[in-house]
Amino acid sequence: MRLLALTLLALSLTTQAQSPLTTDPIPDKSAAAALETFQLPSHGALLNAFMYTAEGPGPHPTVILLHGFPGNERSLDLAQAIRRAGWNVLYFDYRGSWGTPGTFSFTHCIEDTEAALAWLRYPINAKKLRTNPKSIVLIGHSMGGMIAANVAARDPEIRSVDLISAANMAGRTLPIVQAHQEQAALPKIAAALDANGLAPLNGCTPPACATNLAKELFANAANWDIPSLAPKLATRPILIISSDDGNTPSADALATALEKAGCTQAKSVHLATDHSYSDKRIALAQTILDSLNSLHPQ
Repeated sequence: MRLLALTLLALSLTTQAQSPLTTDPIPDKSAAAALETFQLPSHGALLNAFMYTAEGPGPHPTVILLHGFPGNERSLDLAQAIRRAGWNVLYFDYRGSWGTPGTFSFTHCIEDTEAALAWLRYPINAKKLRTNPKSIVLIGHSMGGMIAANVAARDPEIRSVDLISAANMAGRTLPIVQAHQEQAALPKIAAALDANGLAPLNGCTPPACATNLAKELFANAANWDIPSLAPKLATRPILIISSDDGNTPSADALATALEKAGCTQAKSVHLATDHSYSDKRIALAQTILDSLNSLHPQ
């Protein structure tokens, strides 16, 4: 028994040592890991973008990593861990955010993500970056989760979706819209948006910008409500990660809606931390890696 216990311990330590959280891949000089920078076309604008390309010839499954509003937490630590696990990771800044030209809006975020998908699927780009266009996963944090859910609902070819504290920004305004209280609620919603910090967003001068963004949420409350998208998401693996940031009710509502829609591949994980997962970054990364590994075991 003692020998068996020692053997299991050794195997456990070996597995930990080889984890993408702690171990770099074996270098492949013929197809090395790299950072590719470029500008990605979307509706007449060029999005600032870069790709973490994984070690090896591939083609590699690929993650599109979507940041939130305005995007102070970019989660690039997750991108590095995901690449070490053998995935490519595409990151870009939406129109009007963080130096990308254009005007910021939630609609533009959705359109830009769809443009990124089209760009990844273009055969020349897929070959150059050693990307498998048939295996693309969307991972979105906060507002990025709202964008990921909506884009995946419109694109059945998306392999899987991971939502990290997805902010159901439009869905939260649905009761206001249904009660026809938009005008009365407008100052409060605009102030909440402004409190996130609008400085990184081009063409977004307060208070007019926050007011326009609030009106955009009202106009799309029913269409963008995340739990309502469950029937269109239910055919794929969905990872729902929540924290102690107030977004858990909508995460639970999505999980319930997915179950009602017959989804058998949804998983919910709660981490007791803040909206940025400040003291749970390793736990967050491991949760994401476990989800991705279930799609493409290493």
